[in-house]
Amino acid sequence: MRLFGSSGIRGTANEEVTPEFSLRVAMAVGTVVGGGRVALGRDTRASGPMLADAVASGLVSVGCDVDRLGALPTPAVQCYAEAEGVPAVVITASHNPPTDNGIKLVGPDGVEFPIERLERVEDVLAAEEFDRAPWNETGDSRQVEGARRRYVDSVVDAVARERIAAADLTVALDPGHGAGALTSPGIFRELGCRVVTVNAQPDGSFPGRDPEPVPDSLGDLKRLVRATDADVGVAHDGDADRAVFVDEHGAAITGDASLAALAAGALSPGDRTVSAVTVSQRLVDVADRVDAGLELTPVGSTRIVSRIRDLQHQGVSVPVAGEGNGGVLFPEYRLARDGAYTAARFLELVAERPASAVIADVGGYHNRRTAVEYDGDAERETLLDAAATYADASPGELDATDGYRLNFGDAWVLVRESGTEPKIRIYAEARENDRAEHLATDVREALETATTKC
Repeated sequence: MRLFGSSGIRGTANEEVTPEFSLRVAMAVGTVVGGGRVALGRDTRASGPMLADAVASGLVSVGCDVDRLGALPTPAVQCYAEAEGVPAVVITASHNPPTDNGIKLVGPDGVEFPIERLERVEDVLAAEEFDRAPWNETGDSRQVEGARRRYVDSVVDAVARERIAAADLTVALDPGHGAGALTSPGIFRELGCRVVTVNAQPDGSFPGRDPEPVPDSLGDLKRLVRATDADVGVAHDGDADRAVFVDEHGAAITGDASLAALAAGALSPGDRTVSAVTVSQRLVDVADRVDAGLELTPVGSTRIVSRIRDLQHQGVSVPVAGEGNGGVLFPEYRLARDGAYTAARFLELVAERPASAVIADVGGYHNRRTAVEYDGDAERETLLDAAATYADASPGELDATDGYRLNFGDAWVLVRESGTEPKIRIYAEARENDRAEHLATDVREALETATTKC
């Protein structure tokens, strides 16, 4: 996919993702879906209203009627699309910096467009083969109320509400000024939890922390957990399709660990789970322990969703899937990443025992992640060539599903190009912290050395 990458279109707002570009993308989308109603939502980014106006105009120009939902989490837009049976466009850059924005496409089943449909949109856009409507057959645009309430109800009704409420939990919530601030506080309160918040005012400049909820950015949440004696901390990314956690001691829980813990509670013998090549050995261990299968895909929710669909069509049970960044899918609920639902499922586990105990069962590994940024195609190619050279010379077992994953038995390292930012990402994991640190540093130094020789 040339434009949509691993998780939709993303780039600097008003430079790469401009109103003009967004309008043309919307015209291509409307042409591919053949008119009719299309829902339109956005996250809280400052550039969102501008781009939403452009997208609405593009859809209307090819005869679509636009249901404008306003600011909502991406999974709330997906909930609306599924309930109404209409496709949707979401203006979001998810975890990217505040400067960025993007476009994600959702089908009338509430699931991201499959790869072949995204490619069709790209083809129409490239050829500018838009089905412009006559002047008297253009579409309408209307504001729609009630989408937030529908989404809150869908999450609350889909989990073990009474079990969570009986545990009398205190939840510390950090939606990071993103779209989750509009829905997650209410969801957790309706689940019977006491809720305390930080960074919970929707703000497109993200003043409290960056939209990506990585451990280093969760200092406010860690302090809030300790100060309020909370049972668990929950953090979202910008569009709240992800959730990461802090335990009752104020220690960050890696997304790899929470995915493995959630999988341990959902998988049964004969099931299958799907993850990306960034998968932690934690999930491998869980799948082995319960006699379930594990399949790997290239990074990105689009790829994971496509593989889950294939397995479902074969009659295979896939109760849980996802990546170690907090993006988890429970296909029996909806084939979409949903931060609030993921957090509610984690609350079901915490209702039985402390968060630290939940995670202890899937512990024993250390992770390191870093990245090398590039400027321009020439530097990008140099870095990719250096990654290939490093992989060829390594004694590790190579998996080239997406980039170069080298398995060493006691550890692994992965180097791959980001699908959303101008970076080459490096991931390493080992049972010993020093081993993980060494692997990540060794790859990074090899890549940086290559660029200095240019």
